[in-house]
Amino acid sequence: MTITRRALLGALAAGVAGPSFSARAEDAWPSRMVRLISPYGPGGSNDISLRLLAEEFSRSLRQQFIVENKPGAGTRIANDMVAHAPDDGYTILYVAAPYATAEALFGKLTYERKDLQPVAMAVIAPLFLIISAEAPFKTLPDLIAYGKSKPDGLTFASPGAGSQPHLAGELLFRDAGVKGLNIPFRGDAASYTELLAGRVDATLTALPTALPYIQSGKFTVLGVASAERSALYPQAPTLREQGFPNVAAAGWYGFMVPSTTPRAIVDKFQAEVLRALAEPAIKDKLTAQGLEVRAGTAAEFGRFIDAETQKWTRLIRDAGLKGE
Repeated sequence: MTITRRALLGALAAGVAGPSFSARAEDAWPSRMVRLISPYGPGGSNDISLRLLAEEFSRSLRQQFIVENKPGAGTRIANDMVAHAPDDGYTILYVAAPYATAEALFGKLTYERKDLQPVAMAVIAPLFLIISAEAPFKTLPDLIAYGKSKPDGLTFASPGAGSQPHLAGELLFRDAGVKGLNIPFRGDAASYTELLAGRVDATLTALPTALPYIQSGKFTVLGVASAERSALYPQAPTLREQGFPNVAAAGWYGFMVPSTTPRAIVDKFQAEVLRALAEPAIKDKLTAQGLEVRAGTAAEFGRFIDAETQKWTRLIRDAGLKGE
């Protein structure tokens, strides 16, 4: 086979240009629209906080950051989508707490933990125990007594199987000695509709979308599932104060990308997330939505996820919980 001089020079040029072109592409990130994948439907705390941050990223990095909602399967649909996405930094997961519990609840997944890497932790969402103001019970002891009086016990709405509200609800059922049924919905907004209609008894939820209902007198807050009262709504007693010390949980969100995403892109986006979360205006907007900033580096977020996984896996196994 004869190799022409032109072909040989072309091959050499491609070999030399390839790595430098790749490096330039990474340095130029983002050079086009970036998709931020939310694992929940519109209207919940995950979606609200992500849209606030997307607007800031778009302004700062001068590229469009759009939010795509991919709800379902306890966040596994969104997790799987990003785990198998191209590793070019243009598809980013706004991961939620069920990421740490999915394997314990559901067994083998369609993706592996090694398929995704953390970029930065963003916020936490304290969980409040909410009932309809029209419910026949007005306090946590009343709610438990009501559940014990019913053959099928209590019904709890949650934003998905394996979510922190689901797990916290299951722990409350167990510790209160009452039967309970978790009913998953695609996002907080759907849960509230059912709660207002009286088709479910209660929900554990972050404050953002519930606050207007609380302020208008449609919802009543029975407590918060935190170690201490939340500054977001300090009048709510903790569930620990009310005799349930094990019922402590919070939602949390952060950013992850496919594990083979170039380090230069990960580092640049990590710096952008931490910068945005340090902005007083962003903090104020997130606080107004009932969220607490918990900025963390990729390494810190990775350790946090590992600790959450170990904690909840133990509890899931001890309680015999299974995802549906």
